[in-house]
Amino acid sequence: MDPWTTALPYRNRCANIYNRGVKRIVAVALCTIAASASAQSFQLHGFLTAREIYVKAQPSWTEGGFGRFDVGAASADDHRYVNVEVAQIGVDWTPATWLLLHADGVARREPSGTHGRRAGLLQGFVDLHSERLRLRAGAFWLPTSRENVDPLWTSRYTITFSALNTWIGEEVRPIGLDLQYSPNFYLTLGGTVFRGNDTMGTQLSDRGWALGNRLSVYGQKLPVPGGEPDELAIGSDLDHRNGYSERVRVQLPERASLQFTHLDNRAELVPEINGQTPWLTKFNVVGAEVGSTAPTTLAAEWAYGDTTLAFPGGTYTMDFDTVYLLLSQKSTTDRWTVRAERFTTRSHKRPPNDLSRENGHAITVAWLRENGPHLRSGVEYVRASGNRPGATDPRTAGSTITLELRYRF
Repeated sequence: MDPWTTALPYRNRCANIYNRGVKRIVAVALCTIAASASAQSFQLHGFLTAREIYVKAQPSWTEGGFGRFDVGAASADDHRYVNVEVAQIGVDWTPATWLLLHADGVARREPSGTHGRRAGLLQGFVDLHSERLRLRAGAFWLPTSRENVDPLWTSRYTITFSALNTWIGEEVRPIGLDLQYSPNFYLTLGGTVFRGNDTMGTQLSDRGWALGNRLSVYGQKLPVPGGEPDELAIGSDLDHRNGYSERVRVQLPERASLQFTHLDNRAELVPEINGQTPWLTKFNVVGAEVGSTAPTTLAAEWAYGDTTLAFPGGTYTMDFDTVYLLLSQKSTTDRWTVRAERFTTRSHKRPPNDLSRENGHAITVAWLRENGPHLRSGVEYVRASGNRPGATDPRTAGSTITLELRYRF
């Protein structure tokens, strides 16, 4: 008998135990909330964003193409004007000084032909915290990004995220427990155990690096070029195995910080589970920032790692890395930002005809203006270079010019 089939009853029992444990945590949290109702505090916040985008690039990856942007034209030589509207809403509830409940989601109107859900949940978690400890349970972003530092994991510097944070927004969202310990103002240690990220790495392998700001919601399926079935990005666990992440951050409060993060999803190397292919993905992120609260900010992140899948008779491993350097200057109501980055993927075995190989660069220039306490406008130019031999049209370079108007509440 197939050992995978033999193991299914045991896996199902483990899943039931895990689910019962989560239900107990939720029940305890609800009882605590009810007992602390007199001290509750409720906050609603969010963004309404409208964008007009000029894009010169081949069809977008969101439509099953190889284009590097969230939107695309008919071919690499064509251009197009696109409208995108996005609403992000978040809720914070603090029924006690040591307890926080948070949820946020997104709804968007995108061009016809775009794959995936138009609305859904991004984060939902419970925080138990003291002066030095914080325990978080639920679905959440890992605190790695040096650019997506504003509420609801948005960027204060640019409209389009770096290639690294574009990928994290698409495929990396732990669902589990995160414990953070800060013994003083200068040191923070953190560890995470999670599930529900078994397919991370699919997009990097099949499509390569991209640039955008489209965040995957819970249960989101992302298109895979070549007519393959859409991939489950963030959702229910496939192999019932825990992934782990660890991080350490040293900082001079409000002046500078340096953080190292390691993540391993520990996905099981089998060809298929419930119609999806797990990818064993391990990577490190080194992030640094100087002048976080100053008029001039310098930030950088470097990520490197590998992702592996299994097929009948063997495995395939792809290495990847990306780095960006961001410089931003704020003067009263205006902020100017320049970001330069590079990104690569390649087969771990380095064959001469490596169809997964890509070497790309991108430059982003953005001007954002605060038009009042609730309104922000901006203009941004992005130019990405780089070819991908395995693409239908290997010319995956392109550019965008984006006009944005955002209302904050």
